[in-house]
Amino acid sequence: MCGRLNVTDNQGVSDLCELLGIGYQSLLFKRFIGAGSTASIVMQSSTRCITNAVWWLLQEQTDSGLKCSKYTSFNTRYDKLNVKNSAGYQAYRTSRCIVPVSGFGETERKGKSVSYHDMFGEHGEGILLGGLSRQWMDKVSGEVVTSFSVVTKPPHPKLADIHSKSMPLIMPKYGSWVDMWLDPNFSDVDQFVPLLEPFIPQDLDVVQIDKPSSYQPLGQMFTIEKD
Repeated sequence: MCGRLNVTDNQGVSDLCELLGIGYQSLLFKRFIGAGSTASIVMQSSTRCITNAVWWLLQEQTDSGLKCSKYTSFNTRYDKLNVKNSAGYQAYRTSRCIVPVSGFGETERKGKSVSYHDMFGEHGEGILLGGLSRQWMDKVSGEVVTSFSVVTKPPHPKLADIHSKSMPLIMPKYGSWVDMWLDPNFSDVDQFVPLLEPFIPQDLDVVQIDKPSSYQPLGQMFTIEKD
C-alpha cells in the first residue's frame, strides 16, 4: 500500500463510526492524507475513542521536538509482525488500531512508468483499515504524541495491475474481527492469521488518476468484486 488516504465527510464514513460506536463529528476529513500527516484512528482502552495520530509509526526525538524517523514506517508488513524487536512487534500485541476511511490510493511503478489508482468502498461504503499505534513522549513540549501504521499483507491477484507488491489490511465488518482487533487485552495474535491472507472483504470502486495532487480521472471507474 502506498501512502495516501481519503476521509470524506459522507454517509459511508458516518456508518463506519456508528458500527464502531464512536462519534462521527471528531474525525479529521481530508481528500488526500499523505504519509507523515495526521489522520484519525480508533483505539480502545476502557472505551473506544478517536485519536489524531501521525501516520508514521516510528518517531524520533530532536532538539525541536518529535519528528518522523528516517526509517519508513507508515506501513507495517505482515511478515514483520512476529519479529521480536521490530517496530510493530509489541504494538501488534497490545495497541492495535483501526483507521476509518472513504478510500486509499495506490501507486504502481514499472520501469519508468508510474500509474496512480484511488480505491473506495462501492456505492460510497466506508473502509476499515487495520493498523498499529504507539505513543511517544516529546521531551521538548512534554506532549504525548500518538503515531500509527497500516498493516500490509501479500498482494492480491485482483490488484496485480494496481499495486503488485502488497495490499492493506481491510478489516471485515462482519463477525468479531473488529472487536478482537481493538481489544488491547486480546493477545492471541495467532487468531489473526486469516486476516493476513490476501483477501478482499468488500467490493471496491477503482479509478485511475493522473496524479494525487490534481486528481483528474483517467477513464471510467470500475469495480473489483469482493472474494
